[in-house]
Amino acid sequence: MAFKFSHGTIERNLILLGVLSLITVSIGGLAQIVPLFTVESTIERVEGIRPYSPLELMGREIYVREGCYTCHSQMIRPFRDEAERYGHYSLAAESVFDHPFQWGSKRTGPDLARVGGRYSDDWHAQHLRSPRAVVPESIMPPYAFLDRPLDYRRVQASMQTLRAVGVPYTDEMIANANADLRAQANPEADASGLNNRYARARQGNFDGHGGEVTEMDAVIAYLQMLGTLVQFRDVTPEQLRQQ
Repeated sequence: MAFKFSHGTIERNLILLGVLSLITVSIGGLAQIVPLFTVESTIERVEGIRPYSPLELMGREIYVREGCYTCHSQMIRPFRDEAERYGHYSLAAESVFDHPFQWGSKRTGPDLARVGGRYSDDWHAQHLRSPRAVVPESIMPPYAFLDRPLDYRRVQASMQTLRAVGVPYTDEMIANANADLRAQANPEADASGLNNRYARARQGNFDGHGGEVTEMDAVIAYLQMLGTLVQFRDVTPEQLRQQ
C-alpha cells in the first residue's frame, strides 16, 4: 500500500518533516559530491603555471606580511567592465600554488592580478617608496623601508613547507634556492639554471640600486610576475577543461 502525505500532514509532523528534509538534502548533496570522486582535480589545466621562484616567493611573503591584500585583490571577475580594466578574468589554476590565495574582495587600490609588466621596475620602486610621487591621488602609505637587506635564510625552509602541502618544488629547486634568488636580482649573473627551473622568471635590478638583495627587489619581482605566466592568446575554452 502506497503512502500518501499531504503538505498539511508533513508540515504538522515535525519528525516526518525532519526525515523527509534530511532525505532531500542527502540526495542533493550526493549529486554534487559523488561526481568529484571521479576526477583527479577540479583545477583546469593551463600551460605556463609554475611555482614561485625563490625571490618571488620572498616577495610574496613580504606582500602578505605588510597586509597588501587588505587593499588590493588578485581576482578579476568574468565581467566586461573588469576585463576591460584589468585584463582576462582570473583562472583557478593561477592560484593553485598560493597558500593562502590572494583573491580578496576589497579594492581600496586596483586589482593586481595582471600588474606584471604593466609598469617598469623603476616605476614600482618609486611607487613603493613614495606613492604620491607617481599617483598624486594615492592614499597608499610609503614602503621606503623595503630598501633594507632581504633576509632569505629561511627561503629553503619556506619551499620545503610549501612542498609538504603540494607545491611541486623539487630537491634541485630547494638546493639551488639561494643561488637562484641572487641570480634573479642581478641582471649580470648567469641565469641559465634559474630559467631552467622557473620558466619566464624575470631577471633584473629591481630596486635600481644594485648590490645587496633587498626586500624591495623581492616585492617588485613578485609584482612583475603576476599575470605573466599564462599566455592567454593560446588559451581556448576547450583547453579550460577539468583534469
